Amino acid sequence: MPKGRAKIISSKMVYQGKVFGVRQDVVVEPGGKPATRDIVTHPGSVVVLPVLNDGRLLMIRQYRHTVGGFLLEVVAGRKEPGENNLKAAKRELAEETGYRAKHFREMMDVYPTPGFVEETMVAYAATGLTLGKTNFDADEIIEPKPFTLKALLEMIRKGQLHDAKSVACILYYARFIVKR
Repeated sequence: MPKGRAKIISSKMVYQGKVFGVRQDVVVEPGGKPATRDIVTHPGSVVVLPVLNDGRLLMIRQYRHTVGGFLLEVVAGRKEPGENNLKAAKRELAEETGYRAKHFREMMDVYPTPGFVEETMVAYAATGLTLGKTNFDADEIIEPKPFTLKALLEMIRKGQLHDAKSVACILYYARFIVKR
């Protein structure tokens, strides 16, 4: 199995938007093969699984144009320039749910789409919640909804929860965080 990193022959930004960019790299990969790779650039994002004081998990119902409808998801958003993961997690939790948390426990750090997106996602469980005021982005339609862990696991089992980051966070939380 070849090891190492690709040797970059050339790299150019072909698009830069508000949320992401697209870069085209010409590389020689570790196996010695030349390739052209189109990469979606992204500053990284955070995911927050809010745990209410009664143990229920707070999800959000949010409109997603890419799927043509609403999805049930955990809280998430991209990091702003100069923002570390924890600061971003606190901001996203407050913006999307109105809640503030006393404790944030890092659960996992994943690459959601490593084939062509360089985004990393850091997920937290947030506990010790107190309700405050939401601060949705102008274009966001978000409705917070509490669920028991059992109900969410059943939704995953039945194929009713379609957001991959949410499925991963809930399963991680159920397997490694919840005391049994």
